[in-house]
This record gives sequence, C-alpha cells and structure tokens, in this order.
Amino acid sequence: MMTLSNSIPLLKQLANYNRSKLGSDLIAAVVVTIMLIPQSLAYAMLAGLPPEYGLYASIMPIVVYSIFGTSTTLAIGPVAIASIMTASALSVVTQAGLISYIDGAITLALLSGLFLMLLGVLRFGFIANFLSHSVVAGFITASGLLIALSQMKHLLGVKMSGHTFFDMAASLLSLFNQAHFITLIIGIGSLVFLLLARNYAARCLTLFGFSLAAAKTLARIAPVIGVVATTVIVASLGLDQKGVAIVGEVPRGMGQLALPSFNLAAIKALILPAIFISIIGYVESISVGRTLAAKRHEKIAANQELFALGGANVASGLMGAFPVTGGFSRSVVNFDAGAQTQFAGIYTAIAIAIASFFLTPFLYFLPIAMLAATIIVAVLSLVDFSVI
Repeated sequence: MMTLSNSIPLLKQLANYNRSKLGSDLIAAVVVTIMLIPQSLAYAMLAGLPPEYGLYASIMPIVVYSIFGTSTTLAIGPVAIASIMTASALSVVTQAGLISYIDGAITLALLSGLFLMLLGVLRFGFIANFLSHSVVAGFITASGLLIALSQMKHLLGVKMSGHTFFDMAASLLSLFNQAHFITLIIGIGSLVFLLLARNYAARCLTLFGFSLAAAKTLARIAPVIGVVATTVIVASLGLDQKGVAIVGEVPRGMGQLALPSFNLAAIKALILPAIFISIIGYVESISVGRTLAAKRHEKIAANQELFALGGANVASGLMGAFPVTGGFSRSVVNFDAGAQTQFAGIYTAIAIAIASFFLTPFLYFLPIAMLAATIIVAVLSLVDFSVI
C-alpha cells in the first residue's frame, strides 16, 4: 500500500480529507476555472489551433496530473511558452507536407509525454538542476517578446508576415496604416484594461474592504470580465459584420479519443522539438511547484513529477490536443485561492468540462483581439531584462 500511495499521491490525501479541505478546494477550483477558460482559448490560438482545443487540453491532463502529481497547488494546462514552441515546430513539418496540423499537435503531445514518463521511470528528475536560471530566463524572455509581437496583428486586424522578430517588426510597421480601426480600438482597449487590472485592481479592491489576498485573487480574473464585456459589445453592435474577427462557433464537448496518423518522417522531425518542450515545461513546472510547496513546508518529488507531467501530456494527446505544463500564473491563483489538495485540480477539470458543454455557444462573438491582448499581457510578465 505504501508503494501504491507513493505512485498515486492523491491517495495520501483521502485519509485526512474533510469538509474544510473540500470547501477550500471547491473555491479554488471555481476561481481557477474562471481564469483558465479565456487563457485556454488564447493559448490554443497561439499554438495555431482552433480555440476549443485549449479547453480539450485543460480537462483530462489536469485529472491525470492531480492523480499522479505531488504538488497540491500546481495547475496544469496550456501555457504561453509551450504553445509558441508547438506553433514553431508544427509550422516546419506542416509546410513540408509531412503531417496535418492537428495530427502534428497530437503527435507532439504524445512524444513529449512519453519522453517525460521515460525520464521519470529512469529517475532523471535531477536534470532540472543543470539548467541555470539565466539560460531559462533568457529563453523565456526572448520567447515572450516574440509571442507579444506575433499577436500584434490581431490587435491591428492585419495579416503580418515573417517568422523572426525583425521580419515581423518590419512587416508590422509597413502594415500599420492599414489597421482596422474598430479592431484596433477593441484591442488597445482590452490591452489597457488588462494592464490596469494587473497593476492597480488589487490595490483598489482593498479600498473597498477586501483583504489583500482576496483582492489579488479577484484581480487575476480580470480577463473574464474583459471577455464578457467585449463579447457583449461585438454582439450587440454587430461589429463582426464590420470586419472585427471573432472566434465563431466553438464545438461543444471535451474532445474525443484520438490518435494521429503515424508518419515516421513527421515523428523524426518532431522528436527534437518534443524533447525541448518537455524539458522547458518540466523546468517551469518544477520551479513553480517547489516555490509554492516551500511556502507550506511541503516536498515535491522530482521523479514523480516527471511521470505525472508526462501522463498529463499523453492524456492531452489522446484527447486530440497539444502539449501542456504547469502554469505560473494559474498555479499562484490556485495557491492564493486556498487549494489544499490535488482534488482542487479534479474539481477544476469537472468545471471546465461543464463549461465546454454549456458555455461555448456564448463565445461565438468573442473578438480575437481580446484573446490577443490576454496573451500579450500574460507573456510580457515573463520578460526579464535583468537576467542580461
């Protein structure tokens, strides 16, 4: 039984699980769900996939990690870095005609998951100690700048070309005078709102009697307010008929079991990107997990984390989605909202599954510019020039 509880850490929580922990986990699940839905849609778009794939990547992967993971507060799902690396890898293999984009995303998730699980079985959890902070921070900073610049086309409503930073910047400057005015207003308005909410909302809420912890948690769900507001504005004014790009119909459901059409040439081309995504994702996850665990004097088992994160990616691939990892912002929100055990993750997955069945019709008029603004604000928080 001891071996089983070590392999499935969730079992350890059952012995002491009570009404108080249940209440705390449920509250945390509601808060994280509200935050995760717009993030998931945005990061799927960043990965080059339809928005609903972000929801597919936020259900079963969370359940699998909650069962096998050792962190009580790490929140698994689509993240900016993994999404941009996914888009970069798939652009190469799909342009070469080796595999379709959806099959490529599934293959990438499965390869990443299997690689991580193999490292876990071989007890390679120590690899996180060999990646210096400066290397990881430098990579994330550069990726953040590229991601932010790539999303500017959605804020302007133009079709930007180029793949490198300078090519995209030059293309953007040449197209600036062709910006779609209404889209620009929505995009810049969303960007300003999210930045103000990130920097000042918590402080303002404390003036109305909220505790600092509660104010910070509420401030982090600002993207949901932005999603609702911009969707209502576009729908009520018929702005989609005036050239504003919208999400459109989002299929109901939580994905379905899927396997890619196996293509040896595509697999060979995707193995190296899958390894990079796996390692960067693991380092991000273990860093966040350890940071939050230290605040509660908990321990994170590095090898078990490899296996759990690998299982989450395999689950994402089997549900037809793309690579996932532990997200910094949503994990902090999960921690601040009072999550006590891994059951909070399972409740989050259930809530997202319910939302994907019943709330997706309301996303039809959601403007792409709002999702782009969400991505830009999220990734710019990762930029750290001090590392230079």
